[in-house]
Amino acid sequence: MTSASTTRALQRAVWNGSIPLQITLAPEECRSYGQSMPYLVQYPRLAYLPTLLSRLHAFFVDVLINPEVDSCEGWFEYEGVPLKWQHAVGLLYDLYSGADPVNSDDTSGAIESPLPWNLTLQFTGRPSTQLIPLDAEGKIQHDVFINSVKEADFLRNGSAKAIMGLSMDDSTRLWEAVLNHDLESYSAIDRKLWNPPGGLQLRHIPLKVYLPAPADTASQIEDKGPQRALRVVQGLVQPSVSTKEPQTLGTALHALLPTVFPSRRSYIHAKAALHGAVVPLSANLQELLRGAAYKDGFLHIAVIMQS
Repeated sequence: MTSASTTRALQRAVWNGSIPLQITLAPEECRSYGQSMPYLVQYPRLAYLPTLLSRLHAFFVDVLINPEVDSCEGWFEYEGVPLKWQHAVGLLYDLYSGADPVNSDDTSGAIESPLPWNLTLQFTGRPSTQLIPLDAEGKIQHDVFINSVKEADFLRNGSAKAIMGLSMDDSTRLWEAVLNHDLESYSAIDRKLWNPPGGLQLRHIPLKVYLPAPADTASQIEDKGPQRALRVVQGLVQPSVSTKEPQTLGTALHALLPTVFPSRRSYIHAKAALHGAVVPLSANLQELLRGAAYKDGFLHIAVIMQS
């Protein structure tokens, strides 16, 4: 088993990860000729795009055709693809940017990444069938996040009693830690979710796998944009495959997607990326969950098809 200090170090590294963003106001939103100056920011991989909206509205207000528009009306797209705000920006980048994830087996030293990541900001024309609307008070964003935390808690514990049993103060502190990207405050509450009254007997690993899908695929489509369609795959992934064999990323992916991952030990048709890096198929899934989960308690795995 990985030591607690190693797990904490991995978690700190994940939380310290960031992506440079260049956010441009859509030309049709801008009353000046051509495009306005872009907004540049180094943004945490685990953060959510709506947290930027008030700052972006203030930055672009002088050039907005409608400066009275509420900041919560803002939404983002990349090369014509609307970006779902409920996903952390790092996951969105891994899914849509086309960047190759970092691979520890690559000794060439050459890493080509489309950075900064160029996003377009819109305040009108939100595609209602693809994006959940936001509200000025942030209640919708809060509720969507907490529902995801409840789902992760249910998978871990077999019930959502841990998250439901938090005090109002702890629930508020958890949400503020998410918004402020405060690992210390987040960890204080997360420890309570991992150590509920009576102890935790880990039942399942909260895991979601995102992979390219044909645009005409009828079921489980996450996005249907001009550039890419995504299918989200979930299953009841136990922490062990037997009393002596822990669940690894390879055994889990093989069980969920045997045609994409025919081998439990080696990548053949596709690679699995987490936080911008290729994860060895031998990685212990329970240890990965403790050190590299997203803020909602899930492991969100991006599948990158190999050419």
